[in-house]
Amino acid sequence: MARQWYVRAALQVLAVLSLVLGIVGIFVPGLPTTVFILIAGWAAMRSSPRMHAWLWQHKLFGPMLQNWQAGGFVSRRAKRSATFMMAICAAVLWLVTTPLWVRIFACSCMVAVLIWLWQRPEPEPAP
Repeated sequence: MARQWYVRAALQVLAVLSLVLGIVGIFVPGLPTTVFILIAGWAAMRSSPRMHAWLWQHKLFGPMLQNWQAGGFVSRRAKRSATFMMAICAAVLWLVTTPLWVRIFACSCMVAVLIWLWQRPEPEPAP
């Protein structure tokens, strides 16, 4: 069944916005990259075969999508990077003037994400 044009358009907008946020997340601590790239891949797969193929073959984003598709794998490098960036964000939260509840809530969310992330399987190393 063909998707309605407005559903495809909404999914394409979601794919582009998620890709942009994922790229920004490479440079901005606290903004996740992998999650946004996975959303971009999902939305592109349902709306734009051309964008999906580009993401799938991309040097940086392709392995993320391929590992996730192969079994929800997350590389150790991605796990370490996420842990490092969240630690920086937590440190900044505790160094600047923010309400205590904000610090506790944000750090609790980061801990929950890290627990989930480190429980994800890792892809087999290449021979």
